Amino acid sequence: MSTVTVNRVAISNANFSATASKTLINQGFLAATTTPSGYQLNRGGRLARTLVVLSLAVVMLAVFGFQAGAEVQANTNSKADSFITIVVAPGESLWSLAGRLGQGGDTRELISEIISINSLATPDVEAGQRLRIPLTR
Repeated sequence: MSTVTVNRVAISNANFSATASKTLINQGFLAATTTPSGYQLNRGGRLARTLVVLSLAVVMLAVFGFQAGAEVQANTNSKADSFITIVVAPGESLWSLAGRLGQGGDTRELISEIISINSLATPDVEAGQRLRIPLTR
Protein backbone atom coordinates (compact mmCIF):
# COMPACT_ATOMS: atom_id res chain seq x y z
CA MET A 1 0.00 0.00 0.00
CA SER A 2 1.45 3.38 -0.96
CA THR A 3 1.59 6.15 1.60
CA VAL A 4 2.13 9.81 0.75
CA THR A 5 2.64 12.49 3.36
CA VAL A 6 1.51 15.95 2.38
CA ASN A 7 2.68 18.86 4.50
CA ARG A 8 1.10 22.33 4.60
CA VAL A 9 -2.41 21.53 3.57
CA ALA A 10 -4.50 24.67 3.86
CA ILE A 11 -7.78 24.02 5.65
CA SER A 12 -10.28 26.84 5.67
CA ASN A 13 -12.31 25.60 8.63
CA ALA A 14 -12.13 27.61 11.82
CA ASN A 15 -11.73 24.51 14.01
CA PHE A 16 -8.42 23.54 12.39
CA SER A 17 -5.17 25.44 12.09
CA ALA A 18 -4.24 27.03 8.77
CA THR A 19 -1.57 24.46 8.04
CA ALA A 20 -1.75 20.84 9.09
CA SER A 21 0.01 17.61 8.29
CA LYS A 22 -2.20 14.97 6.73
CA THR A 23 -1.45 11.42 5.53
CA LEU A 24 -3.13 10.25 2.36
CA ILE A 25 -3.47 6.55 1.70
CA ASN A 26 -3.80 5.11 -1.78
CA GLN A 27 -7.35 3.84 -1.65
CA GLY A 28 -7.52 2.14 -5.04
CA PHE A 29 -8.98 -1.06 -3.56
CA LEU A 30 -11.17 0.66 -1.01
CA ALA A 31 -13.08 3.22 -3.04
CA ALA A 32 -16.40 2.10 -4.52
CA THR A 33 -16.22 4.36 -7.57
CA THR A 34 -12.82 3.11 -8.79
CA THR A 35 -14.21 0.04 -10.60
CA PRO A 36 -14.19 0.45 -14.39
CA SER A 37 -17.84 -0.53 -14.77
CA GLY A 38 -19.03 1.43 -11.78
CA TYR A 39 -20.45 -1.72 -10.10
CA GLN A 40 -19.18 -3.20 -6.88
CA LEU A 41 -19.73 -6.91 -6.15
CA ASN A 42 -21.13 -7.94 -2.81
CA ARG A 43 -19.97 -11.02 -0.92
CA GLY A 44 -22.22 -13.40 -2.88
CA GLY A 45 -21.09 -11.96 -6.20
CA ARG A 46 -17.42 -12.33 -5.29
CA LEU A 47 -18.07 -15.92 -4.19
CA ALA A 48 -19.89 -16.71 -7.46
CA ARG A 49 -17.05 -15.17 -9.50
CA THR A 50 -14.49 -17.24 -7.59
CA LEU A 51 -16.46 -20.46 -8.09
CA VAL A 52 -16.78 -19.81 -11.83
CA VAL A 53 -13.05 -19.22 -12.20
CA LEU A 54 -12.19 -22.32 -10.15
CA SER A 55 -14.62 -24.52 -12.09
CA LEU A 56 -13.15 -23.34 -15.39
CA ALA A 57 -9.67 -24.17 -14.09
CA VAL A 58 -10.80 -27.67 -13.07
CA VAL A 59 -12.37 -28.26 -16.49
CA MET A 60 -9.19 -27.15 -18.26
CA LEU A 61 -7.04 -29.43 -16.09
CA ALA A 62 -9.38 -32.34 -16.74
CA VAL A 63 -9.26 -31.79 -20.51
CA PHE A 64 -5.47 -31.69 -20.51
CA GLY A 65 -5.34 -34.74 -18.25
CA PHE A 66 -7.61 -36.76 -20.52
CA GLN A 67 -5.55 -35.79 -23.53
CA ALA A 68 -2.38 -36.96 -21.83
CA GLY A 69 -4.03 -40.26 -20.86
CA ALA A 70 -5.34 -40.75 -24.40
CA GLU A 71 -1.81 -40.60 -25.79
CA VAL A 72 -0.63 -43.29 -23.40
CA GLN A 73 -3.44 -45.65 -24.37
CA ALA A 74 -2.95 -44.96 -28.07
CA ASN A 75 0.67 -46.15 -27.80
CA THR A 76 -0.25 -49.62 -26.55
CA ASN A 77 -0.45 -51.72 -29.67
CA SER A 78 -2.35 -54.83 -28.74
CA LYS A 79 -3.52 -57.41 -31.20
CA ALA A 80 -5.72 -59.16 -28.65
CA ASP A 81 -9.11 -57.97 -27.50
CA SER A 82 -9.19 -59.88 -24.21
CA PHE A 83 -6.68 -60.58 -21.48
CA ILE A 84 -6.17 -62.85 -18.52
CA THR A 85 -4.45 -61.75 -15.35
CA ILE A 86 -1.94 -64.10 -13.77
CA VAL A 87 0.22 -63.94 -10.66
CA VAL A 88 3.88 -64.81 -11.25
CA ALA A 89 4.96 -67.86 -9.25
CA PRO A 90 8.46 -68.17 -7.74
CA GLY A 91 11.00 -69.20 -10.39
CA GLU A 92 8.86 -68.16 -13.37
CA SER A 93 10.10 -65.81 -16.08
CA LEU A 94 8.44 -64.11 -19.03
CA TRP A 95 9.93 -66.77 -21.29
CA SER A 96 8.38 -69.64 -19.29
CA LEU A 97 5.02 -67.85 -19.07
CA ALA A 98 4.98 -67.11 -22.81
CA GLY A 99 5.98 -70.69 -23.63
CA ARG A 100 3.22 -72.12 -21.42
CA LEU A 101 0.47 -69.69 -22.50
CA GLY A 102 1.55 -69.06 -26.10
CA GLN A 103 -0.51 -71.92 -27.59
CA GLY A 104 2.14 -72.80 -30.17
CA GLY A 105 2.64 -69.23 -31.44
CA ASP A 106 5.80 -67.14 -31.58
CA THR A 107 7.10 -66.85 -28.03
CA ARG A 108 9.20 -63.74 -28.71
CA GLU A 109 6.19 -61.85 -30.09
CA LEU A 110 4.09 -62.78 -27.03
CA ILE A 111 6.88 -61.62 -24.70
CA SER A 112 7.08 -58.22 -26.44
CA GLU A 113 3.27 -57.87 -26.20
CA ILE A 114 3.34 -58.70 -22.48
CA ILE A 115 6.08 -56.11 -21.92
CA SER A 116 4.20 -53.38 -23.81
CA ILE A 117 0.76 -54.14 -22.30
CA ASN A 118 2.08 -54.16 -18.73
CA SER A 119 4.42 -51.20 -19.31
CA LEU A 120 7.43 -53.12 -18.02
CA ALA A 121 10.78 -51.34 -18.14
CA THR A 122 12.72 -54.63 -18.16
CA PRO A 123 11.72 -58.21 -18.97
CA ASP A 124 12.45 -59.26 -15.37
CA VAL A 125 9.43 -60.25 -13.27
CA GLU A 126 9.16 -60.99 -9.56
CA ALA A 127 7.15 -63.60 -7.69
CA GLY A 128 3.71 -62.25 -6.75
CA GLN A 129 3.65 -59.70 -9.58
CA ARG A 130 0.36 -59.47 -11.51
CA LEU A 131 0.62 -59.52 -15.31
CA ARG A 132 -1.99 -59.14 -18.03
CA ILE A 133 -1.51 -61.75 -20.73
CA PRO A 134 -3.24 -61.27 -24.11
CA LEU A 135 -5.36 -64.14 -25.34
CA THR A 136 -4.73 -65.03 -28.96
CA ARG A 137 -7.53 -66.37 -31.11
